Amino acid sequence: MSAYTKAEQIFPIYKVEHDCMVSVQGDISVAYKLDLPEIFTLSDAEYETYHHAWIRALKVLPKNSIIRKQDVFLKTKQQSSHRKDENFLNAAADSHFKDRVYLDHTCYLILTRKAEEHRNASSALSGILRKKVAPRQTTDASVAADFLDKVSQFERILSDFRFIRLSRLNDEAIAGSAQRAGLIEQYCFLLSPSEQPVIKDVHIQEHLKIGADTLQLYTLADAEDLPALCGSRINYEKFSTDQTKFPIGFASQLNLLLDCNHMYNQYLFIGDANLVLKRLEAKKLRLQSLANNSRENAVGRDATNDFLNEAVKDQRLPVKAHFNLLTWTSKDEEAQTIKNQVGSALAQLGANCKMESDGAAQIWWAGIPGNAADFPMNDTVDMFLEQGACFLNLETNYKSDPAATGIRFCDRLYHKPVYIDLFDAPRKTGITSNMGMLVCGTSGGGKSMAVNHILRTLYDQGAHCVTVDIGGSYKGLCELVGGYYFTYEESHPIAFNPFYLLEGQQLDTEKKESLKALLITLWKQENESLIRSEYVALSNALQGYYDHLNKKPNIFGCFNSFYEYLADEYIHVLIAHKVKDKDFDIDNFLYVLRPYYRGGEFDYLLNASENLDLLEQRFVVIELDNIKDHPILFPVVTLIIMEMFLSKMRRLKGVRKVLTIDEAWKAIANSGMAGFIQYAFKTMRKFNGVPNVVTQELDDLISSPIVKDAIINNADIKILMDMRKYLNKFDRLQSTLGLSDKGKMQLLSVNKDNRDIYIDLGGQVMKVFKNELSPEEYYAYTTEGKERVRVQELAAACGSMEAGINAMVKENR
Repeated sequence: MSAYTKAEQIFPIYKVEHDCMVSVQGDISVAYKLDLPEIFTLSDAEYETYHHAWIRALKVLPKNSIIRKQDVFLKTKQQSSHRKDENFLNAAADSHFKDRVYLDHTCYLILTRKAEEHRNASSALSGILRKKVAPRQTTDASVAADFLDKVSQFERILSDFRFIRLSRLNDEAIAGSAQRAGLIEQYCFLLSPSEQPVIKDVHIQEHLKIGADTLQLYTLADAEDLPALCGSRINYEKFSTDQTKFPIGFASQLNLLLDCNHMYNQYLFIGDANLVLKRLEAKKLRLQSLANNSRENAVGRDATNDFLNEAVKDQRLPVKAHFNLLTWTSKDEEAQTIKNQVGSALAQLGANCKMESDGAAQIWWAGIPGNAADFPMNDTVDMFLEQGACFLNLETNYKSDPAATGIRFCDRLYHKPVYIDLFDAPRKTGITSNMGMLVCGTSGGGKSMAVNHILRTLYDQGAHCVTVDIGGSYKGLCELVGGYYFTYEESHPIAFNPFYLLEGQQLDTEKKESLKALLITLWKQENESLIRSEYVALSNALQGYYDHLNKKPNIFGCFNSFYEYLADEYIHVLIAHKVKDKDFDIDNFLYVLRPYYRGGEFDYLLNASENLDLLEQRFVVIELDNIKDHPILFPVVTLIIMEMFLSKMRRLKGVRKVLTIDEAWKAIANSGMAGFIQYAFKTMRKFNGVPNVVTQELDDLISSPIVKDAIINNADIKILMDMRKYLNKFDRLQSTLGLSDKGKMQLLSVNKDNRDIYIDLGGQVMKVFKNELSPEEYYAYTTEGKERVRVQELAAACGSMEAGINAMVKENR
C-alpha cells in the first residue's frame, strides 16, 4: 500500500443505512452498545447463568455469522461536578476528586453476516470469478431479513438476563456526526464516544501508529498460548477469604483490571458445523496414518478425536475464535511498562503473551467495525462455543445514580466517585419495600464517618435529620450546618420546652396527647395505673392552659407557667366542678411535679427559652451520654424526642425526615421506647421517614426480640462494615441479618483499612463501596478524641467551624 493511499479508495465499509453496515464485499453488520453488570457484584451462580445466556443467544445466529465484541478502556480524569448548590464540604470533595484517573469503559457488540461469495482473507480466489458482481444477500431481501430476524432473537435472549441491556446503534451512532465520533471513527482514530471527530494519520507499515499514539497488538490465537483451563469466572484472591472465594469474570484481568489505554477484541466465527466436523474427521485420519512416524501426530490425533467425540456427545457447536489486546500510548517510555502489564495479566489467566508484528496491520484493519469478514482465518483457533464464551468480557465499571438523589461513595477499583440512591429508586423498582436502615460495624470500622456522610448528604437534599447519640459523634457536623445540639453538662444542662407553641401554631390532638404522655411519665411510676378521670382532668388542664395563654399573650409558654396555671386557676376549676381527690389529686400532682418548677432540682429541663423552633430546625442532635443511666432525666428526654419527631413526621408533608439512633437504642429500648422504635420502622415510610439504627454489637441488637423484629426485619437497607471478627461464627450473623451466600461473600471481602462498606438493598442489590472523604469532610466528621478537640479549638480561634476545619487541613497537610 502506498504511503499516500487515500482511505476512501480502500475503506472496507461501503455504506451505513437502515442502522446497518454494508461492506464492499456485501457483508451485513448490525451494532449494539452493551450495558454490562458491574464488576465485583456477581456471584458464582450468576456468572454461570450469565455464561449460559451468552451461549443460548449465540446459538440462534445462522452459519457464516461473526460475533465481534469490542471493549474499549480509556484513561479518563474525573471532572468537576459544577453543582449550583455547592457548599463548603461539597466544594472540598469536588476539589479532592478532581482529575482522579480511572478507566472509562465502552462496550460494543457487532454481529456480521458474511456474504457467501466472500472468500476468506487468505484465499487466492479473485472476485472476477463470481457469477454476479453484487453479493446475493445485498440483492435478495429474504437473506438480510432472515439474518435480522435471528439478530432480534439473539437480542431478546440476551436481554432476558436482567443484568445486561442492549441498545441498537443507529446510522448516526455508527457513522458519526459533526459533533460526535461514531463507532467507526472511534475505532479508527482511538476516540471516546463523547469526543468530537478528529482525523488522524494512520501508519501501518513498520509499526501501527495513529496520530501521536504508538499501538501494540497482543493476540490469543494459538492453542499453545491459550490457558489450559477456562470457565465462566475465576477467583480474585485480593477479596477472597478462607471461607469464601470471591469470583470475577474469567477475562477480567484483560479488561478493567488492566490499567492502561487498551481495547479488548473478541471474535467468534460460526461456520457450517457439519463441514467443520468433516474437515476434522479428515484431519484425524491423516494424523492416524502418520501416528507411527511421530509422537506429535499421535497426540494430535487423540486431541482431534476427543474434540470430535465431545462435539457429537454433548452437542457442542464448534467455532473459530480470536482474542486480542490493542494497547496504545503517546510516550515511548511507557511501552515496556504496558508490555509487562499485559504479560502479567495474561499469565494470571495461564496464557502466554504473544506480541504481533507482521500480522498486526491486517488484524487491525479487519477490526474496523463491519469488516470482521476480512479477518485472517489463519490467526484463529478451533474451540467450542462454550469455551469461546469464557473469554468474553462480562463486566463494566460501577454505575452511578443521579447526584441529586444519591449518596456519594467510591468504586472499589479506581476510587472514582459514584452515587447510590438508597431510598427512592429502589422502592420504585420494587427492590425495597421500606426505607428502614441498619448500620453495623465494629469500633473503628468507619460507622460514624459513613453515617455523618449520609446525614450530611440527606441534609443537603432538604431532609430534616434528628439524631439520638451516645458518644458525641455528630457534634462537628451539627455545628457546621448550624443545627441544634442538646447535651447535658453541669454548667449547661440539657433543656427543652415542649409547652411552647410557635406563632400561628395551634394546640392539636397530637400535641395534646404527647404532652399528656409526658406529664403522666413525670407523675406516675411504671407500676402505677392511670384512671379515666385523671386522664380527662389532664386533658382539661392542657386545654384550659392554652386558652389562658391566648387570653394573656404576655405569658411565656413553658412548664413554669403551666405549673402556675394549675396552682392558681385550674385548682379552682376542679373545686367548682366538685372533682374529688380520688378522681384527680391535684395536690399530689403538683407535689410530684414540683422539682421541674422554678427553683426545683430539674427546673431547667422543661423551661428552655432558646432553640424552640424544633419543628423547623432541619438538623437536631440529642446527645445522651451523661444521662443515659439517669432514672428521671432519661425517660423524660426520650419522650420529648418522640414528640418532636412525631410532630415532624405528621406536619412536614412531602419532606424527608431521618431519625438516627446511634448506640442509644439499647438505653431507649430499656426505657420503654421499644414500641416507638417498632412503630417508627413499620410506619415512617408512609410519612417519607427514614428510621436508622447504628450499632457496634449485633449480639446486643438481637438480644431484644422486639427490637430485633422491629429493626432487622424492617430494615431493607443494611450498611455493614468490617465483619471479619465474626469469621468463625458467621453462620449466626448471616442467619440474623438474612444474608444470602452472595452477601456473605461480599461482606467478608470488606476491609476497614480500605474504608470499605457493604450495602445491601432488599437482599437483591449487594455492593461494596469505598467511603473515601476529602480531608475537610474527615475533620468535620472525625470522632478521634485529639482530632475532634483540636478542630474545636481551631474553630473557636478562627471564628467558625469552616475556618477551623480549613486550619486543621493546612496544619496536617
